[in-house]
Amino acid sequence: MTWIFIIVIAALMGLTLFSLIRGIVAFMQSTRRDLDQPESAGPSEMQLLQTKMMFRRVLFQGATIMVVVLMMMASRK
Repeated sequence: MTWIFIIVIAALMGLTLFSLIRGIVAFMQSTRRDLDQPESAGPSEMQLLQTKMMFRRVLFQGATIMVVVLMMMASRK
């Protein structure tokens, strides 16, 4: 049972890392575009992607914490 939790935690950690990297890349791209076009109305496509990726990162981190809590509860006898 512990191996299942470890595999799930590793997968969630990978998804968290992927979301973090993708959000940082979107941030860098939106910063470059903002310098080129300083007068824009509303958030750009890259800024929306950045927000979406950061929300997913927080979601995956929360899910990882919940799995760790479940693992700790399952190991208690």
